[in-house]
Order: sequence, then structure tokens, then C-alpha cells
Amino acid sequence: MQISMGDWVRLLALSILWGGAFFFTGVAIREIPPLTLVFCRVLIAALTLFAIIKIKGIRVPCGARYLKTFLIMGFFNNLIPFSLLFWAQTSISSGLASILNATTPIFSMLVAHFVLSDEKMAANKIVGIVFGFGGVAVLIGFNALSGIDRATFGILACLGAAFSYGIASVYGRCFRTMGMSPLVGACGQLIATTVMMVPIAVAIDQPWTLPMPGTVALLATIALAVASTALAYLIYFRLLASAGAVNAALVTLLIPPSAILLGTAFLNEVLEPRHLFGMGLILVGLLAVDGRLWSGRDR
Repeated sequence: MQISMGDWVRLLALSILWGGAFFFTGVAIREIPPLTLVFCRVLIAALTLFAIIKIKGIRVPCGARYLKTFLIMGFFNNLIPFSLLFWAQTSISSGLASILNATTPIFSMLVAHFVLSDEKMAANKIVGIVFGFGGVAVLIGFNALSGIDRATFGILACLGAAFSYGIASVYGRCFRTMGMSPLVGACGQLIATTVMMVPIAVAIDQPWTLPMPGTVALLATIALAVASTALAYLIYFRLLASAGAVNAALVTLLIPPSAILLGTAFLNEVLEPRHLFGMGLILVGLLAVDGRLWSGRDR
């Protein structure tokens, strides 16, 4: 499927919004604890999408089957990865977190290989794995062999988030068989995540005991929820419908540059040369997994 100019604009906008999520997190996490920030993000995003659903008059399905799906997707697609990524950004830069998050398609492929009968390994996928995990090894660095510090745990947390996203991407296929609007699916899992996050944030962060965040942190949180979550979902579903899943997956290649540029320009973050080299290896791995590196089609 060819990509139109409108789809390229959506693709670029989506990469900026999702790359901006790492930037907004880097701003907000300085004053808001990770778990409380996760709760605020999913709550505000859920309310935003629910308002859009009501305005459009979209039917919201009910039943135990849908509730189970929302809870599982909310757990693997929001609660686990958001919590791990936000905690990781207390010790590593937003740019590095975005680079590590780009390994998500590789983990998705690994999960699909062991879970799905029709998604087995091919030569290009094996090459992609080698390059992808080679890039991860470069990012961790040889100095980690002499001792694991907090930054190393932050890197491992990002990889855990990518693995969780991989599980969610495979399980999320059930949405296709449930006759559910993608917008409803996104809102449902965000609401489920909000419910699950309440006791976690209350027990661990005790947000009522924390000082009131500043205006900048609050605005970053709102932007993270409304722009980088709710609005990004809307653009992504529109892109899926018009460009297809394969072309929409190209956004994975564009998110790290967006996050790195924002972090460098506004957060004074500086990536080491090995981080850029590692990113290059991961991007080559993603191109190999995508398949167009070999076939030359859909340029």
C-alpha cells in the first residue's frame, strides 16, 4: 500500500507526539512521582477519549468478555510500560529511553513467534533480532559488566516496557474479532488502567502528601495525556485505516529522532556516541524486520 502525502503528514505528526511523550515525561517526572504521573496520564486521556466517543455517538459494548480484554490490554499496554518508562526516566535521558522503546517491534515478533502459529521466524526477522539486540548491548555498554548502577536498571526497565508492549501488540489482535471501534478499545483500556492504578498510586506514592507541582509540570502532564496519548491514538487509527499497519509501523523509526531533538533542545540532554551507534543498529534491525530493506517494495 502506497503512502499518500496526507499519510506522511500524519506519520510525522504521530512521531512528534509520541516522541514528545518522552519529552513531556522528562519535564513532569522532576516534580511528579512515576506512578502518580501514570495515573494522571491515563485518567485525563480516558476522559478525553470518552468525551469524543459520546460526541460521536459511538456505541460502547458491555459484558465480561470486553471487561477482561480491557483489563489485560490496560495492564500490558499501559500500566506496566508506562510505569517502567516513567521510572526509567528518573535515571536516564528521554532520548535514550525512546531509543530503547524502539525495540518494541522486535519483542512483538519474538512473542508472536512463540504464541502464534502463523507468525514464525524468517531470515529477515532473525537478522533484525541480531542487529536489534546488538544495539541494546552497545547502549548498555561494557562498563555495566563491572557493576550495575541505577542507569543500567533504567535501561533494563525500558526493555521490560518494550517487552510488555510486545505482549500487548499480540494480544491486541483480539480487538479485530470483537467488532469494536478502535477508539472504544483505546478508551476502554485507558479506563481499566485508571482503575488499576488507583490503589497502586495511593499505596506507594501517597500523592496527597506530596507538594503541589509547578505550572510547567502540570502543563507537561496535560500535554502528555491529551496530545501524546488521546490525540496520538486518533491520528494512529486514522493512519492505520488509510496507510495500513505495515506503513503505520514506520513511526517506530521516527520516534527516537523526535525525542532526541526535543530532549537536546529543551532538557539539555546529551547522548554519548555509543548511544547514537546503538540507535543506528536498532534502526537497521527494524528495517530488516520490516522486510522492505530486502524486497525494495513500497519505497
